[in-house]
Amino acid sequence: MRDVLDELSKRWEAGEPVGLGTVVDTFKSAPRQSGAAMLVTGDGEAVGSVSGGCVEGAVYERAGAVLGGDPPLLERYGVSDDDAFAVGLTCGGIIDIFVERVDRETFPELDEVVRAVRDEVPVAVATVVAHPDAGLVGRRLLVWRDRVVGGFGSARVDDAVIDDARGMLASGRSGVLEYGPEGQRRGEGLKVFVNSFEPPPRMLVFGAIDFAAAMARMGSFLGYRVTVCDARQVFATKTRFPEADEVVVEWPHRYLAAEAAAGRLDERTAVMVLTHDPKFDVPVLEEALRRDVGYVGAMGSRRTHDDRLRRLREQGLTEAELARLSSPIGLDLGARTPEETAVSIAAELIALRWGGRGTRLSEADGPIHHHP
Repeated sequence: MRDVLDELSKRWEAGEPVGLGTVVDTFKSAPRQSGAAMLVTGDGEAVGSVSGGCVEGAVYERAGAVLGGDPPLLERYGVSDDDAFAVGLTCGGIIDIFVERVDRETFPELDEVVRAVRDEVPVAVATVVAHPDAGLVGRRLLVWRDRVVGGFGSARVDDAVIDDARGMLASGRSGVLEYGPEGQRRGEGLKVFVNSFEPPPRMLVFGAIDFAAAMARMGSFLGYRVTVCDARQVFATKTRFPEADEVVVEWPHRYLAAEAAAGRLDERTAVMVLTHDPKFDVPVLEEALRRDVGYVGAMGSRRTHDDRLRRLREQGLTEAELARLSSPIGLDLGARTPEETAVSIAAELIALRWGGRGTRLSEADGPIHHHP
């Protein structure tokens, strides 16, 4: 829902109901992940996507129907071998989409969700998408780390969902939870979709060079909150890095240590050291490799890499810590320009996130889409 949240909020504030289709579960090679959404307005405008074009037409019709008074429903789309011309996914995948009417009456807490997302406060929206009692479908529970709003009319169900939703929120996962109608852990019949809204992951780029400018553009495109940091004030300017969310003038290792002490690093954080200068990159790499961050990469030749490893070992880093370092940074794409190099680094990030192999799909077997 994040991708249509601004438009959804605008319509909600104006008192205009919309039909909202949200991907709640995926199987096999589904093109969009849980949480992808498409809304349909009363005047027939469609915003967002749930499948990259495969089933948008069918979801559009369903959204129009719920706007017209039909109840919310969970619909499954896929293609079987004997019905290849039916509405479904040409990639062979299967997706479950929940279609509902959203307005001030059905979702009175939407403004709280929007405020939390804009303020980068983690929140999870838990919605009943299937229940033996059709009257409970569409009920919602909002879960923060320290409070909740709403409920499903059963303390047992609420307690189970709150515990599980907070676990999903902590890891930034969205997906379907299944229980018995009264919240039984080993039951079935009640399905709750948890849509986790975590702040965007951080990308810390150290070294105010042309490659950093290209990486800032790429990081922003991929949805990261990008910081460019360099100790040299003349180079670390917003003018040179307009796509970065912030530009910091500080010694890289000092900045990284301060961010860690403030609790602003996590397992999704990507650290990229592009300085080529031992007095900058060795201290910040020493700091990064001892932190619980998701990715640490460093630019440089293989000779530079070998020298860097020697210096880091002299600082006491273990082989296990050094094994976390991606250096030379990026995948072997033959990249030369700053922009091509940024693509190479982004490709490595994506491959590590989803378990991809970085090979040509035309030369590989198995599923196209991976799951972490």
